[in-house]
Amino acid sequence: MKILLTGRNGQLGYELFRVLPALGEVVAPASSECDLSDAEAIRRWVRAAQPDVIVNAAAYTAVDQAEREPEQAQAVNAVAPGILAEEAARLGALIVHYSTDYVFDGSKVGSAYTEADAPNPLNQYGASKLAGEQAVARANPQHLILRTSWVVGSHGNNFLKTMLHLAAEKDELRVVADQWGAPTSAALLADVTVQLLRHYQQQPQAFPYGLYHLAAGGETNWHEYACYVVEKARHAGKALRVSAEAIHPIRTDEYSSPARRPLNSRLSTIRLQHAFGVRLPDWREGVDGVLEQLL
Repeated sequence: MKILLTGRNGQLGYELFRVLPALGEVVAPASSECDLSDAEAIRRWVRAAQPDVIVNAAAYTAVDQAEREPEQAQAVNAVAPGILAEEAARLGALIVHYSTDYVFDGSKVGSAYTEADAPNPLNQYGASKLAGEQAVARANPQHLILRTSWVVGSHGNNFLKTMLHLAAEKDELRVVADQWGAPTSAALLADVTVQLLRHYQQQPQAFPYGLYHLAAGGETNWHEYACYVVEKARHAGKALRVSAEAIHPIRTDEYSSPARRPLNSRLSTIRLQHAFGVRLPDWREGVDGVLEQLL
């Protein structure tokens, strides 16, 4: 199997670049080599590589900045995936594309979102990711679209690293406590992707293409998540000025940001688990793994 991987320098791409070689040859251009806002550059890379599978881990992920740069977010998150899917279809190749909980508005009460729930993004980032899903699905029936949430890894920028940095500098923190979801490690996403691609290798004719939710088990909110990270780090001996008691819960409407965010980002993963038999551990397991690498 020959795999073309985009976004190898991001936190998900980094983990994919680590594990995908177990399946075959991996071609992974750096962002400086393949500008995802350049349609012709994308087509050249795909046609030169002639992959059996395209794994698109590249994304514009600056949620607040996307409010000021909607065209750039659309170019990378919507237009580029569509082009990749078109080129994959031309080759008869599978495309794996990652999306986000932010395609939902978070108004669903009492349960997690399923793949059947209607998307309604609150911000430009979510709108661009939804447009990317739609472009991929239209262009190539041989697709896997994997929605995930609150990605965290040892490589790249994320909430966990921000909390550790702030906890070392500040005397107290204020963190939103009414947005719920599941922190999902980039390593888990990469490992499950490999499982799904092994399934594709073994049973290409019976492979269940489509849209799936892929997130860690359990749920938390940003405040509980921050407290967990800080206490784990302090227990491991990291010098932090802030303790969990000095992290104060606030409401979303008390925190000003350019982009609105969903209160409910929980994703039901039942469909994925039934289709592929994958194990999705509790979110703490992934967070612990990232902390072990960082501390």
